[in-house]
Amino acid sequence: MEVDNDDAATSAVQAPAKHILPELEIYCYLLVILFLIDQKRYDEAKACSSASIARLKNFNRRTVDVLASRLYFYYSYSYELTGNLAEIRGNLLALHRIATLRHDELGQETLLNLLLRNYLHYNLYDQAEKLRSKAPRFEAHSNQQFCRYLFYLGKIRTIQLEYTDAKESLLQAARKAPFAAQGFRIQCNKWAVLVRLLLGEIPERIIFMQRGMEKALRPYFELTNAVRIGDLALFRNVAEKFAATFSKDQTHNLIVRLRHNVIRTGLRNISISYSRISLADVAEKLRLISTNPIADAESIVAKAIRDGAIEASLDHSNGWMVSKETGDIYSTNEPQAAFNSRIAFCLNMHNEAVRALRFPPNPHKEKESAERRERQQQEQELANHITEDDDDDF
Repeated sequence: MEVDNDDAATSAVQAPAKHILPELEIYCYLLVILFLIDQKRYDEAKACSSASIARLKNFNRRTVDVLASRLYFYYSYSYELTGNLAEIRGNLLALHRIATLRHDELGQETLLNLLLRNYLHYNLYDQAEKLRSKAPRFEAHSNQQFCRYLFYLGKIRTIQLEYTDAKESLLQAARKAPFAAQGFRIQCNKWAVLVRLLLGEIPERIIFMQRGMEKALRPYFELTNAVRIGDLALFRNVAEKFAATFSKDQTHNLIVRLRHNVIRTGLRNISISYSRISLADVAEKLRLISTNPIADAESIVAKAIRDGAIEASLDHSNGWMVSKETGDIYSTNEPQAAFNSRIAFCLNMHNEAVRALRFPPNPHKEKESAERRERQQQEQELANHITEDDDDDF
């Protein structure tokens, strides 16, 4: 008899575990994964996250969507920590398809960012752009996920040589990011600095002096200084000195692109300083290292004149570069174009801020509309009643 009572008590204790809520189960999975990652037990975290994702596919409840989005992130993060990020790409695509069919918009934007990160981690920029362009459009629900999306979009646009769009996306991501997300803001500023340099702009010094970012942005500050001066030798020294940092940030290819901008800046400074200068002196001042520096200087000057970077002409017979007189920049359309771009950026930020607002329902207007509907219904009933009375009298 006592044995039967013990069995009944044991079954009573174990019975609730069979009917555990899905939200509670997913939350427990999330806590376990966080604990394993904090303990640096990455292989166990990877196994636990895989099991949680397999379990999550069986649930189609809107109350699980927020927890599921966090679980997706740590699922990808655990595989990234173990260096197996490519293994889950197909699974992430399947999860994104499921979230789209279930109209889980928070899960869609989270999984889209994870897929973009997956592709960019392996430098698959073309595939990332194809996915981004064909993904369903919807209104962003999370500011953090929207910032990540802008950052990935800026990187894609930079590699595709669309520097103007890349600059806008990166600056917007840096401004929208929370102040506590310092690492993310540093990455945004690094890419934004390079994009502005590739556009021919020189970033303000205050960008490199932001609190907590001075050390991380120091290589890019020295790089900006070399580009601003137009010193090719200094640029090479900076690129060699911080080669490991640039490789780690995956910006080494952009540094190689900057060499042409350095030469163009130095050439512009020369054209402003000298009304006429020999090509040999141009090659010496640009510090060109080649077998035939004069011929290289001539081709560089010719290309700069063709692109409109400098106002000059080539005297091939005498080997000179003859600069034209510099006019007043305020008599051109350049200030107007710069002012127009800044106004467009501010208007875009204002429109996005307005769209992001969430207004609570107005009970006063709802009450008025309900009263109006009731009054219209009473008038309609009265009109029907009068019509019926007229028909009876007839």
